[in-house]
Amino acid sequence: MPQQLQGKVALVTGGNSGLGLATAKRFVAEGAYVFITGRRQAELDAAVKEIGSNVTAVQSDASKLADLDRLFATIKEQKVRLDVVFANAGTAAFAPLGEITEEHFDTLFNLNVKGLLFTVQKALPLMSDGGSIVLNASLVSIKGFPAFSVYSATKAAVRSFARGWAVDLKPRRIRVNVVSPGTVVTPGYKNSLKLTDEQIRGMEASTAEAAPSGRAGTPEEIANVVLFLASDESSFVNGVELFADGGQGQI
Repeated sequence: MPQQLQGKVALVTGGNSGLGLATAKRFVAEGAYVFITGRRQAELDAAVKEIGSNVTAVQSDASKLADLDRLFATIKEQKVRLDVVFANAGTAAFAPLGEITEEHFDTLFNLNVKGLLFTVQKALPLMSDGGSIVLNASLVSIKGFPAFSVYSATKAAVRSFARGWAVDLKPRRIRVNVVSPGTVVTPGYKNSLKLTDEQIRGMEASTAEAAPSGRAGTPEEIANVVLFLASDESSFVNGVELFADGGQGQI
């Protein structure tokens, strides 16, 4: 069976762990050469070892424009072009209304919104006509959860970007779509959200009760959806938000 990304060059931001790492591994398995980014060099080195081949890691913070310039200069030097971008890098944190600080707001919007926007914009000069851009949003963009309003707002902005950018990029036939995962346990649950093992198990249990799937998802399942949106298998799919949430957001 032909590989779905044979000969393609892809970028996965936040590809050092979680959904990004699972997607980078799947892209390589499907024939792509992948650039991954992350803020922590040790995790990037471990991810490269785990992926094994056809991968380059570039230490980069998506919220810092100088880091993005260095990232795309590296891609241009090594591979000249990009065919696929998975703008995945992001962060999350809890803060209920009444306790939201300027730092909380700025941290989330700088990475999840500003960083994503400039990642895509700075990628455009390298993007092949007919390429694919996939943005990582979340189920929380359409559902309310306690103490998650700022994070939810960043993901609603991501979804809105896809609509506008699909129109902006029509002359170049570059598709822009959104994947919105539901509950999928990744290292970010501990690193960003600071959840304990007990709290994570509780979140998985509540998801199992709420979602028609009866369980939380896996990073590999989200990677499958991103692969579909990145590949020619979804050639007539543009500007959509595809929920990979076990049905939780649909009932």
